[in-house]
Amino acid sequence: MAGEAIRRVVVVGGGTAGWLTACHLARKHGDNPHFSVTLVESPNIPTVGVGEGTVPAMRQTLQWLGIRETDFIRQCDVTFKQSIKFIDWLRAPEGGASHAYHHLFDYPAINGLDPTPYWLMGQAPGPYAEAVALQAQLCERGLGPKTLVHPEFGGATAYAYHLDAAKFAALLTRHAVERLGVQHQLAEVTEVVPRPEGGIQAILTDSAGRIEGDLFVDCTGFSALLAEQTLGVPFIDKRDVLFVDSALAIQVPYERPDAPIPCHTLSTATEAGWIWDIGLTGRRGVGHVYSSRYTSDEAAEQVLRDYLGPAAEGLSCRKIPMRVGYRERAWQDNCVAIGLAGGFVEPLEATGLLVFDLTARMLAEQLPADARQMAAVAQRFNQRVRHTWDRVIDFIKLHYVLSQREDSAFWRDNRDPATVPDSLKENLAFWAEQLPSAYDFASTLSIFNLENYLYVLYGMEFPTRVAAERHPYGGQAEQKVARLRQGADQLARELLPHRELLERIARHGLQKV
Repeated sequence: MAGEAIRRVVVVGGGTAGWLTACHLARKHGDNPHFSVTLVESPNIPTVGVGEGTVPAMRQTLQWLGIRETDFIRQCDVTFKQSIKFIDWLRAPEGGASHAYHHLFDYPAINGLDPTPYWLMGQAPGPYAEAVALQAQLCERGLGPKTLVHPEFGGATAYAYHLDAAKFAALLTRHAVERLGVQHQLAEVTEVVPRPEGGIQAILTDSAGRIEGDLFVDCTGFSALLAEQTLGVPFIDKRDVLFVDSALAIQVPYERPDAPIPCHTLSTATEAGWIWDIGLTGRRGVGHVYSSRYTSDEAAEQVLRDYLGPAAEGLSCRKIPMRVGYRERAWQDNCVAIGLAGGFVEPLEATGLLVFDLTARMLAEQLPADARQMAAVAQRFNQRVRHTWDRVIDFIKLHYVLSQREDSAFWRDNRDPATVPDSLKENLAFWAEQLPSAYDFASTLSIFNLENYLYVLYGMEFPTRVAAERHPYGGQAEQKVARLRQGADQLARELLPHRELLERIARHGLQKV
């Protein structure tokens, strides 16, 4: 038993997480004729699709899996995403005035002369994002990140995507089955058969019979059929840190077919959470993420409808409860929990898809050849996944801790030190006296690193003390900022409005890499 080869992997559950996992495993190991990946999913469970955003790493994933960017854009209602624009997170709107900042995907221009300390000293005017990058101005002008001259997955700026989650799962399904050789079974799981020594021996289904495997991947969503219901792996609840636990989603048609499409996610803070607003090619995906401890479902829906105005008339909302936290052990015996079965915090910064993709790729890369090494690999996998979740939680909490909003208990309580992880408290205390640097982010699995933190810290006016005598090059910093702005003006003349770019890609396609 201990030396048996791992040849049969069974992914239980579909959706984006299940099909990403199946694709990664088949892409990495599909050349082995003795290796197989089978995905079993219910024909009756829809994709959850909490949020419809990705981060730039998705470009590398699609390219690795062999999916053409042109096909992806055409088939998944895809638009480009260059930033998250945070509105009213720092202060509640007052008298028509509203604060906003961009978390861009282009890295800030901090190599060489870093404008950051000069911006903090007031010597580099304007919003922080505009002092260190040109992308914010492109977003505000409604321009796409590339032209048809750029090859697939390349662009003038860094970008990710907005997408229709159900259509993306369908594309991954076709690609996995037709190109990567994944076996697809549409069936309901009626029973999970445990192994006497621990783990899963087989699943029984209503229409595909008994399916045995050497390794099982639980992608059954929040129900966690294998990891929790069968193996009893505990769930670590993080609602004491991240308060939001519910979402209302609504699909909003455009008022006219040529309506402009923002090239960034809009995230607007509310009294008990925040609203996402994502423009796809055929519709907007809008949702209110909120804490049930601080508002009711009815009040949250009214806030969402007030945000949308007349566009919400006649449209129904879908309620999505969220289990906030992560599995104590992602890998237990011969079962790995990925997707909502493994953990979820909230869709801010597109964290869901990001962690699901990362852990699926790590599983494929780390998969042991036989069962003798499984326990050792599982131990390291669990350490890395837990570290990833903890650092993601730090970064998401950062957005709330830095807020100066006083208009509701939700925002005031989010700043209570008892709700802030010690690791984040230590970093903020350090960064109050010392500029953040790459040395503060030693782990390659932290996901959110220096560049991400800079945009949020200084977009939300975090006060770092700067010793002026250490930074005597204010004139040069001002010149660098001016060059960035000139570069944005020049690039803007070359780029197309976002919707026009997407229409041209739909007609003509992009150059293959």
